[in-house]
Amino acid sequence: MVEYTMIITEALRAMLQFTTILPMGRSADYDAFARHAYLLPLSGYLVGGVAGLCSLLFASPQIAGAVALAVALVLTGFNHFDGLCDLGDGMMAHGSREKRVTALTDRTLGAGAVGTAVIVMLLAYAGITTVTEIAGAILIAEVMGKFVQVLLIATGRPFREGMFSYIRTFARWWFVPLSCLLVLPLLLLPISPISAGAAGAAALLTAGLLLVVTRQLFGGVNGDIVGASHELTRGMVLLALAVTGF
Repeated sequence: MVEYTMIITEALRAMLQFTTILPMGRSADYDAFARHAYLLPLSGYLVGGVAGLCSLLFASPQIAGAVALAVALVLTGFNHFDGLCDLGDGMMAHGSREKRVTALTDRTLGAGAVGTAVIVMLLAYAGITTVTEIAGAILIAEVMGKFVQVLLIATGRPFREGMFSYIRTFARWWFVPLSCLLVLPLLLLPISPISAGAAGAAALLTAGLLLVVTRQLFGGVNGDIVGASHELTRGMVLLALAVTGF
């Protein structure tokens, strides 16, 4: 039991080093995170919780919503946002699959990156400033974003060798149900069944569309797409919560 606790503790530390900018002491073993990627929703609870608490400092929903989104972006080191920009460039590239993959994976940012980032952040901002419970909404959105990342890690097909293909070798089908169990505590929030169902449906729809579209355009998934999935899911979940009156 003590040994298992130490393994999970190390996995959590590695996960937080990889997904946030929080100081976690000595460098953790990346493999510890890869073997336990189903723990990703716990990172969502931390980031979403901090972002939600910061939003409570402001009475204006416009300011509170902007602060919540800004804190979430900063705490994650803009890594997922960078993936969103890369995905935008890849999707907007013209020509063969090879050209799209090149646009997705190169270091330059084009109009596709800027346009995609602006659209997704505008939708997320519209959603979070419309809900009644901003702190709860950002918490739900961050956790669901991490759950979708687990879905892509467990089911996505790598189209090239890299960080994603490496972590994919550790993934197992049971990562998804274990990760789902970590999402269930969100039901303790004052959320209606309709809002909860809409948030879950938005997350699953985002994951499904990403898997279909990226396989068609790029031949599969890479780390940029997994990062982008979090940003897209956050925006979709916030909109779903707003529409259902959360």
